Amino acid sequence: MVQLICQHLSLGYDGHEILHNLYFKINAGDYLCIVGENGSGKSTLMKTILGLQAPLSGKIVTGDGLRKNEIGYLPQQTLVQRDFPASVWEVVLSGCQNRQGLRPFYNVEEKRLAHENIEKMGLSSLTDRCYRELSGGQQQRVLLARALCATKKMLLLDEPVSGLDPVVTEEMYCLIESINREDGITVVMITHDIHAALKYANRILHIGESVFIGSKEAYMKSKFSDGFAGQGGVR
Repeated sequence: MVQLICQHLSLGYDGHEILHNLYFKINAGDYLCIVGENGSGKSTLMKTILGLQAPLSGKIVTGDGLRKNEIGYLPQQTLVQRDFPASVWEVVLSGCQNRQGLRPFYNVEEKRLAHENIEKMGLSSLTDRCYRELSGGQQQRVLLARALCATKKMLLLDEPVSGLDPVVTEEMYCLIESINREDGITVVMITHDIHAALKYANRILHIGESVFIGSKEAYMKSKFSDGFAGQGGVR
């Protein structure tokens, strides 16, 4: 079932267009990787899907009961975020804010969900620890648990393994794969790691001067993969 359609989107800033007439669909259960050169509009597209930025033209339509405020989001982490003075529990529970509505307190179900996602990410022993005292990999798992508290259907990830060492990177990819395959949550991930995209994703969206959307098998046979081949991207 189709969860989201980007209909003839044109994206940019201050009237300057960086993406024109973009059209694609995301189906329930997809693992879609968005790839392309720096500045091609990948993060802009993700922010537009989330409703954080308006398109220059076109629109985004959701289906399968999906609402934009029910999409989990793991943004690129900033230095300010890394130094956030809150406990693991507080950070993860804050992912339930959209569920909370006008209530001043989190309810039992929201707290249960936070505990469940903390356990799923292997963070139970760190619940009371201060977020800024954790390693980079632990912090990313905390933010992933937080994003999961916001959604049951779709998760958007912007370079989720940036700055992590190879071992922790692989652990993170395995967690994301489990969320997609075992929990049935649609994953949309921006990445520069084309090897990971071709290993884990079932569909690739390549954006730049021209656009490709299709299966990873079709992507590997297309001209779009050629630019990455010289950089060790596709073998």
